[in-house]
Order: sequence, then structure tokens, then C-alpha cells
Amino acid sequence: MTKFSYIALNDARKAVTGITEQADRASVIAALRKQNLRPISIKETSSLAISGFSLNNLLNSNKVKTDHLVMFTRQLSAMVGAGVPLLRALTSLADHSESPALKAILRTVIKDVEGGSALGDALSKHPKAFNDVYVNMVRAGETAGILDDILKRLALQQEKSATIRKKIKSAMAYPTVLIFITIVAFFGLMLFVIPQIGKILTDIGGADAELPGITQFMLGISALITGFWFVIFPLIGGGIYGLLRYIKTPLGKSQFHQIILKLPGIKTIVKKVAIARFARTFSALMGAGVAVLECLSVTARSLGNVVYEKAIVDAAVEVKNGKPLSVVISENPLFPAIVAQMLSVGEETGQTDMVLVKVADFYEEEVDVAIEGLSSIIEPTMIVIMGSMVGLIAASVMSPIAGLAQNIK
Repeated sequence: MTKFSYIALNDARKAVTGITEQADRASVIAALRKQNLRPISIKETSSLAISGFSLNNLLNSNKVKTDHLVMFTRQLSAMVGAGVPLLRALTSLADHSESPALKAILRTVIKDVEGGSALGDALSKHPKAFNDVYVNMVRAGETAGILDDILKRLALQQEKSATIRKKIKSAMAYPTVLIFITIVAFFGLMLFVIPQIGKILTDIGGADAELPGITQFMLGISALITGFWFVIFPLIGGGIYGLLRYIKTPLGKSQFHQIILKLPGIKTIVKKVAIARFARTFSALMGAGVAVLECLSVTARSLGNVVYEKAIVDAAVEVKNGKPLSVVISENPLFPAIVAQMLSVGEETGQTDMVLVKVADFYEEEVDVAIEGLSSIIEPTMIVIMGSMVGLIAASVMSPIAGLAQNIK
């Protein structure tokens, strides 16, 4: 698909400008005529325009915040449920949206819908704002004629997911700040404090004074950092950058997620978050009437963990071959027994979506408990690490001073 900018005249012979994404110029003309517009100028946008690189984009974030997306979803659900025509509802929400990014996206969506596209297809062109789960549920709602109900489910799901993310970020904020302070304090002491202390000790005890091993060790580290900081800091920065880039590759991401699932404390939270997301997303898609295999495919991409994603994709293959999902899940050690048991009950009663909602609620509560437990462990651990660092430096300073005082006596 190519983006085209156009100038056209409406029925009142007023100029209308905009940007649309179509296969070719003929498709643009056809789409404009469906909107009762007479095209005057159609130009293919440049790569610079497509990238959206502008001063406005530099000053304003192009990412749609979850809170804005949830509000839009709830408002659209209410308006559609009240019988407001879809285009009118979208136009009203675009005009009153507080998010510049969402407003710009909705303008494009409105033009696509006016051109004859389904809402789900129009939203699918903006994957950064509307993910696969969102798009597939909207498509299912349009097909079944229950778009307002589906949008309510989507809003609830987004709120639950956002709540989990906020709690995880909140739990990690304090340890992250402590780690940053510890690193800055360490290099600050090594670069500015320890060299001065070493000079003072040498002046007092003389050049031939024998310093304790711990003091010599700290002075050695300080001398190394002071003498080669222009090499050490770029190496550290380059190493961190290279590691982050590697983690973004398919192989690096897979290895990173496997390591996370083996770390004590953290693995418990990751597993419970993945299971809660699986249950919530699969339930929402099933409730929207999406086919089971499509549900599994979309759910796998929304879990945020490659290991669990592969497990769900493999499960979809087994289900396609005729095996019940509950049996497949029960054979995978990544999923607790309760998930398979609840799935089995859902398959027997035909209420898989309702059963999985209870599973999602249960594991979201478990995530809260696990995060609180991890926070209670991390905070004292970081305090001990910082105290140990300060104590090590104090010992390296006080030991030679005590030895010199003894010699003076």
C-alpha cells in the first residue's frame, strides 16, 4: 500500500485535502468518488512524509497512551450502542480527543471508512495503536453485529492489562533508582574521593608505607578507572547498547526470555503475567466469536514472552489435528494444572470464555501478591548492597589510618 496526498472538491465546491493509503492512483480516485469528492490533484507522498518526520512529531509523542485508548473504546462503545452512526461517532471522538496522536489516526480511519473499508480493516493500518487483539475483536464484532458489546470487552481487557503494567513498573521504580544511585556513587567515589584519600595516606605514611590489602585493592580500581575512563565508559555503553540490540533479535529475545523464566522470584511473576494475559485475551476473543485457531494465533502474539508464544503456537497445531486444547495445555509444564482443568470445564459446558475470565482474575490477583513479595525482598537487598559498598570504602580508608595511628603511638 502507498500513501497519497490529494486535493479534491466536495459538493459545495470547497477544497478538501488529506492523505490516504491505497494500492494505486486509480484506487484513490475510486475512494474519493465514493465520498462524493472530485479529485483535482493526487500525489504520492515522499518517504520523508511517510516516516512522519517533522518538528511536530519531535515535540509530540506519536504513541497513543493506554488511558486515551481505553477512553476512546468506552466512548465509541456507548455511542454505537446508543444508535449513533459509526462515522458520526468516530468524527465526534476525533474532534474531542485529548491525544494528538489518536486524533491524527482517527482522521485517517474516518477517511478509510468513508472510502468503504470496514472499521477493523481501517484500524489494522495502525498496529502501533491498535494491536492484533483489538483489530480481530472489532472485526468479529462487526461480523456478528455486536460491536458495542465487543468494545466494552476490549476496554475492560485494556484496563486490566494496563493495571498489571503499572503495578510492575511501580514495583521496579524504587529498585531501579537505587541501582542507578549505587552505580553513580561508586564511580563518583572511584574517580574523585578515593584518589584524594590515597594521596593523603601516602603523604602521611610516606611513599614506602605498607597499606592494607583492601586499601590497595580499592586504590588499584580507582587508578584503573581514573587512568582509562575514556576506554571503560565507552566499552560499558557499547556493551549495554549491543546487549539491548541483541535482545531485540529473534534469537536474543528467545534466550533472554528463557533466562527470565529461570530467575528466582522474577520467573514467578513472569509466568503469572503470561497466564493472566493468555486467559484474558483468549476469553475476550472467544466471547467475540472468533474461531479457536485464530484465537490461539492472536493470543500467542499478545503474551509478551517468546517461550509462551511458542507453546501456544504448538498448541494450535495440536488443536488443528483434533486434540482438545485442555489436554494440550495439561501436557505443557509452563501452565499450572488449574488452567487445564478450567479449560476442560469450559469445553464441557460451552462457556470457555466465562471460565477463563475467572482464571484471569485469579492470576491477576496472584500477580499483585507476587509483586508485593518481590518488592519486599528487593528493597532491603539493594540497601544491603549499598551499605556493603560504603562499608568496603570506609574499611579501606580506616584500616590504614588505624595502622598509622598505632605506629605513631
